[in-house]
Amino acid sequence: ASFDEIIGLFTLPDFSQLSNYLIYFIAAKIAIVASLETLLCVEATDKLDPQKRTTPTNRELIAQGAGNMISGLIGGLPITQVIVRSSANIQSGGKTKASAFIHGILLLVCVLSIPHVLNLIPKSSLAGILIIVGYKLAKPAIFKEMLRKGPAQYIPFIVTIVGIVFTDLLTGIGLGMAVAIIQILWNNYKLPYHFDPEKYKEGEPVNIELSEDVSFLNKASIHRTVDLIPNGANVNIDATKTKSIHPDILEIFEEFNQLAPSKNITVKMIGFEKKAKFNAVKEFGMSMNN
Repeated sequence: ASFDEIIGLFTLPDFSQLSNYLIYFIAAKIAIVASLETLLCVEATDKLDPQKRTTPTNRELIAQGAGNMISGLIGGLPITQVIVRSSANIQSGGKTKASAFIHGILLLVCVLSIPHVLNLIPKSSLAGILIIVGYKLAKPAIFKEMLRKGPAQYIPFIVTIVGIVFTDLLTGIGLGMAVAIIQILWNNYKLPYHFDPEKYKEGEPVNIELSEDVSFLNKASIHRTVDLIPNGANVNIDATKTKSIHPDILEIFEEFNQLAPSKNITVKMIGFEKKAKFNAVKEFGMSMNN
């Protein structure tokens, strides 16, 4: 492309399309995808940084939004952070924001002054650079590390990658988030209420430590736990770290507390009195000791 052709690419927006609702839908989708891509690149760049600095993500997104508004006004494409340029700067020894600024200036000067030379660069060489950078960011060691961290880490990881490869960035991330949310709900359903009667030794206290948020999803598991507690046991139900307890859970504890004397079970409720006004503990007439 010649210099005159490049100048001809600058165009003003078609403001007559402001009444077209599809414009806003597409704009929102592009904004979400661009923001996600930038945040992912920011995280990857911070991990590559030898000085282990943390990029202010809010400022990064504000800068991207400002750049996209200017780009849109002159007929340009949406702007996002790109890991290729960031990793190239890091590998070349760049340590400050000046490296990115100078990089941009050099690109602008080259595009305006020697566009015919840039057109001579084989696309295969650019593809080779992308492959090398991509391999360094997603080398087999990273996959092995995720596998070592367990299913909670590698299942959303694999689902996200497969989703991005076979669909698009937004769909892939959405699938990964959905799987992660399902795992969180499942773990919240199972934990931390578990009591194994076979490992119980007579005379030892049974400690039930409640998590930060105890929802209705924990109802079945708590029921199983209190049903398995043997006669004559000393039970400590600890809610000191709990911020919210569902009323159904409080009702289970109340019923267990009422039946405990008939089974010679001693129940000690820890940390519940501070949550009475939020969780309506008093409505259940629960006997609480600290």
